[in-house]
Amino acid sequence: MSKKIVFLGMGGTIAGKASSPGDNVGYKAAQLGVEELLTAVPALAASLGGRSAIAEQVAQLDSKDMHDGAWRQLGLRASHYLAMPDVAGLVVTHGTDTLEETGYFLSRVLPSELLGTKPVVMTCAMRPATSQSPDGPQNLADATTVACTPGARGVVLVCAGVIHDVLHVRKVHPYRPNAFDSGEAGPLGFVEEGVARMVHGWPEVGSTPSIPAALNATHWPRVEIVVNHAGVSGAAVRSMVAHHGGIPVRGMVVSGTGNGSVHQDLEAALAEVQSQGVRVVRSTRCALGQIVGSSRGDDTDFGVTRLDPYKARIALMLDLLA
Repeated sequence: MSKKIVFLGMGGTIAGKASSPGDNVGYKAAQLGVEELLTAVPALAASLGGRSAIAEQVAQLDSKDMHDGAWRQLGLRASHYLAMPDVAGLVVTHGTDTLEETGYFLSRVLPSELLGTKPVVMTCAMRPATSQSPDGPQNLADATTVACTPGARGVVLVCAGVIHDVLHVRKVHPYRPNAFDSGEAGPLGFVEEGVARMVHGWPEVGSTPSIPAALNATHWPRVEIVVNHAGVSGAAVRSMVAHHGGIPVRGMVVSGTGNGSVHQDLEAALAEVQSQGVRVVRSTRCALGQIVGSSRGDDTDFGVTRLDPYKARIALMLDLLA
């Protein structure tokens, strides 16, 4: 039985169009369908290695506008295809702005028993499809190579020839084609001349319990992020909880300074809302490292996470849903 690679389109810069080939910033994202993107990859057949391709447009969004509904639909379609015996892996084309969040979300909601044997490969572009030197076709070819690599598993991101674990990767540059970095964890590997060269193992699937039931939930808990900074007050925290617009805030992630420290005024407001039933978790706004031990000298009991604030928001949302 011939194996298949499924390509799921979500929009983004990789599907963007600009008015001139020299314009790499004034483009409109999410203009081309995923089938059109595949036709622009000369190396696709070689990357597939005899496997056939299936393409489906799940959403067509600038990823800055990504929302729960699109995530739910992507999760459902990915689960559907992963469960098919003749599907070897998935490739998801997506915008770069929230790609790390979508990737982490998928790693938490797709069934571990499927991700343990098949890969979901996220890819993207920093230049639109109409650019005189688009990076999308090569990224798509590289992502296909990774999806077809024997032993590949888990959710990974491929961009500019680098393979990242979605647990660690972050977008670190607003313009360069090599816009992603995995910090102290480093990359999982590289794609070189159509071959994936791994320097670390594939992601550990199942180390954190997956929550597939989240895809069937009608509503997901609302979790907000607040940032600690010089001169911050607790006004925004109190306002979000008191004036929630009909969707109550169930959790808050505070992006603390340094080792997760929080200004006394913001801390007081967070303690107030926590006493009202809002779960509070501390992360750090530092680009590298994670909170070490406890930076606290008081008796508040905010949770602590090793995740960056954006992935911590997703983790808390899923935890509240479980």
